[in-house]
Amino acid sequence: MARASAYHILVKTKEEALKIKQKLDKGANFQEMAKKHSTCPSRKKGGDLGEFNRGDMVKAFDDVVFKKPLFEVHGPVKTKFGFHLIKTVYRS
Repeated sequence: MARASAYHILVKTKEEALKIKQKLDKGANFQEMAKKHSTCPSRKKGGDLGEFNRGDMVKAFDDVVFKKPLFEVHGPVKTKFGFHLIKTVYRS
């Protein structure tokens, strides 16, 4: 079974996600931005979701984690929870 580890920042609006992504593109630290802006409980760990299997997350999230390049910030990705910025750090 495919497994991965990723960090994410979850916010309510696409506009907020785009503003955060601009800061990340200019060199802001992902974990610090997650602690400051994310609405997910993972914010306490800098957005770290740990290791999970393909299918554990909603499809739109899974598609990014298992198909897009590692170590790049992808998004905003819309799910029923809000808008995510996703950084995959490991995949097997």
